[in-house]
Amino acid sequence: MKIYLVFSCVLLLVTGCQKSSIEPYSYGLTESEAVLVTSAAGAKLAEAAPIVFSTAQGSQSVRVRVSPQVLKQVITGIGTSFTESSAFVLAHLSESERQRVMARIYSEQGANFSLARTPIGSTDFSVEGRYSYAASANDQGLEQFSIAPDRAGFDPALYPDLKSPDYDVLPMIQEAMAIKSDQGDSTLNIIASAWTAPPWMKTIDTWFIPGSKENNYQGTGGELKSGFEGLYADYLIRYLDAYQDAGVSIWGITPVNEPEGNSGQWESMHFTPETQAQFIKDHLGPKLRQSGHGETKLLVFDQNRDALEHWTDVIYSDPAAAQYVYGAAIHWYSSTVDVYEDVLEQVHQRYPGYDLIHTEGTIDDLGKAAPGGIGDPAGFQESGWFNNDSFWWQPNATDWAYTASWAPNANHHPKYTPVHRYARNIIGSLNHWVSGWIDWNIVLDERGGPNHVGNFCGAPIMIDRKTGEIYETPIFHILSQFSRTIRPGDRAVRVSVQAPMLEDDALHVSATRNPEGLLSVQLLNTQEIPITLSLEIGDQAAEVLLPANALQTVRVRLNNTAQGTQ
Repeated sequence: MKIYLVFSCVLLLVTGCQKSSIEPYSYGLTESEAVLVTSAAGAKLAEAAPIVFSTAQGSQSVRVRVSPQVLKQVITGIGTSFTESSAFVLAHLSESERQRVMARIYSEQGANFSLARTPIGSTDFSVEGRYSYAASANDQGLEQFSIAPDRAGFDPALYPDLKSPDYDVLPMIQEAMAIKSDQGDSTLNIIASAWTAPPWMKTIDTWFIPGSKENNYQGTGGELKSGFEGLYADYLIRYLDAYQDAGVSIWGITPVNEPEGNSGQWESMHFTPETQAQFIKDHLGPKLRQSGHGETKLLVFDQNRDALEHWTDVIYSDPAAAQYVYGAAIHWYSSTVDVYEDVLEQVHQRYPGYDLIHTEGTIDDLGKAAPGGIGDPAGFQESGWFNNDSFWWQPNATDWAYTASWAPNANHHPKYTPVHRYARNIIGSLNHWVSGWIDWNIVLDERGGPNHVGNFCGAPIMIDRKTGEIYETPIFHILSQFSRTIRPGDRAVRVSVQAPMLEDDALHVSATRNPEGLLSVQLLNTQEIPITLSLEIGDQAAEVLLPANALQTVRVRLNNTAQGTQ
């Protein structure tokens, strides 16, 4: 008997079990409050039949166990981005149509997004690109600084189809905030990122230098000139001041978007982890505090997940820099299939006091010509992604690396299913300490633009600028489902899955609970056939039919709302 007890204790230690996870809680579950489904079969946040819990042991080979008492990170939100391209496309609608679209994005009856991102200056998703808020070269005092480009609108002589030529990215943000305010919910936290400093502050004295075939497409965005670090920090502070004066408080900021560069394809500027740490501790961090923006969340890095460990090791291990840092921002472009859960987990375990927020992801290179791909974006209607839900639910998309012989890790860039990429990434991120998830452009035109360098991408909402036809892609409904059921202040909880007969990518599950005890379980089935599973919560279970090629959300009220422990 004594030998058996010793062996059991050792086994528990090895498997990492805790007392709270092996003694089932009793939550007094009855019937689900809601079951929402978005699927390839045409469901869009549709209500499904409720599921009923009992104390009987689940009989399915696929078992999903949710542990609401094991609390993880606090959720910051789910959202999308304001860009000049999005505002430009919306400016082609009548005022009433535009307001309807914006309500679909930001109201409680719509997606109700709570987290957002916006650029500081121009990006590839600017209509003509190449603008900053300090256009006068060597304006050392930033005396000519102005955010006028963000509210200047567009020239109807150049764009005769415009319905609202005065509409721009700042009015778009203000309209979203007004929608939130009108419904009594001011939760819209905005993260701002510059793609580059004004060119005259950089070593290349221009926006970017494209690569060529001869140099393996390795262009550059340049770096800050020596001695201009303080001025660039002042530039970012002036942006925060100007937006605050316009009624927009910026919640978070990154030193620059994609500091490792983009091969000089569009506006960019380089930092290394070491130079970014130096910039933060000597300039941006102190200036944020001294200027009254000390509450603004400073997020480092802002690029692909595969390099996150190195950047956090350098910056977080420097106490003089780390004291100013709230967390790290990440993107997904190093793989269309890998969420890099191991990287996220390792960084959190090493630096548990720092947040992780996904700040950009999109269906990039929409229409990239490739074997079995979609073809020229000019043929968007014939090719299939506009007003055609099936495109988004099947492995039709390719990305920047699909046909690039020079791209690393080609196995990370197969043809892929857009909806799966989004839902898989959000679920995997939430399971591994990411608190917030932001999409890129919320609205683009029928081709996936405008983009001043031809980098066409997908968007949750796509609008034909000529006809005014509005297409809510399945990505919009997937993001809406996450946003409506995962709210700021919720907590991620532990989930485990046993599915011995399924392929590794077949089933993905995450769960969150709100302070009132409402549990939301997100289940993604990437298969073409349904999955029947046992959903186990505490000492009860329910049989769940998960439709083929679908995201299903099961919402359950926990009648015993003991908070548990992390």
